[in-house]
Amino acid sequence: MDMAFAMTYNKRNSEVFGFGVPKNGSRERKRQMNDKYEQYDKKEQNISFATIGTSKITEKFLEEAQQNENFHLHAVYSRSMKKAEAFAQKYAADRHYDNLDDLAADQEVKAVYIASPNAMHYEQVMKMIEAGKHVLCEKPVASNFQEAEQMFKLADQHHTVLMEAMRSLHDPDFACIKNNIHKLGTVRRATFRFCQYSSRYDDFKAGGRQNIFDPKCSGGALMDLGVYCIEPMVALFGKPQALQATSVMLSGGIDGAGTILADYKDMIAELVYSKITDSDLPSEIQGEQAVMTIKTIANPGEIEIRYYNGQTEKPETEPCDSNLKYEIQAFVDAVNGKKDVTDFRNISLQSMNIMDRARKICGIRFPADRI
Repeated sequence: MDMAFAMTYNKRNSEVFGFGVPKNGSRERKRQMNDKYEQYDKKEQNISFATIGTSKITEKFLEEAQQNENFHLHAVYSRSMKKAEAFAQKYAADRHYDNLDDLAADQEVKAVYIASPNAMHYEQVMKMIEAGKHVLCEKPVASNFQEAEQMFKLADQHHTVLMEAMRSLHDPDFACIKNNIHKLGTVRRATFRFCQYSSRYDDFKAGGRQNIFDPKCSGGALMDLGVYCIEPMVALFGKPQALQATSVMLSGGIDGAGTILADYKDMIAELVYSKITDSDLPSEIQGEQAVMTIKTIANPGEIEIRYYNGQTEKPETEPCDSNLKYEIQAFVDAVNGKKDVTDFRNISLQSMNIMDRARKICGIRFPADRI
């Protein structure tokens, strides 16, 4: 999918930066969204949620979501009824299910948070949207671009909100990056890093089966951590002109680490990610006048600008323990008709396209690629 970007940093130094929008139909899409929003009561409404998945990320999500005054946990789903019942009791859900069709048929559920293995996203998202429910789906939103495109298309047809849970893009500190990047001058290089030794890797090396290291689950380092580097790159700089990629491949045909080089003609973006090593190095955006360091790209609460004349600046940020609350609020606002998340949809689609290209270069194939 080709994308035109409203503004770029290298040619226009500005404090306001646009996300990507499709070349064709973007104005019509925004007009339709505005028309839809007029149908909503602008007063914020409580939203009855269901969750799919009982992993640690679902627990973290619920810990933050239950602090939101518009959130109500109505139901939980697990393939195991025993797990579903225990999870419902732990988080005071009204109902629990082990059958997706039963969950989809629950008319009291207005929105669903999906945090299942990546390969399950497509089927589960499509089923929930067809039932008229809004969906917040964990990153990556799908196994590949084709799946993601069909999912967003169906959401349009059913007039529901589908949003990828990419927490860093909704963090006010990511806006701080965008609003200060002009101070760097012409940007020539960006290096985004996310390397975190997986707690599941030792078991995988010992012969255990782990979803995150399983191609059948559309797992691997690129899909789990690389996406945290790709989406900020797309949000800030748009679509690269060319792409190179390499991966450290593990047994079973899955990637444990990798690097992507993205060519923007007058700048280079380097993305470094790993689930089999750690790194304490920050991310950087280098310009001709200064360099911006970002301690953690997935949670950009510590930002510093070092000018080449020796001066330093620390833009005001809002550090927090978890920036999940910002993505939750963005989704709630979208469901309540107070926020247009079209820009984030475009970032999700473009990022999915980049991941497909990187996987093709590295020879990473998933069973889900058959569609």
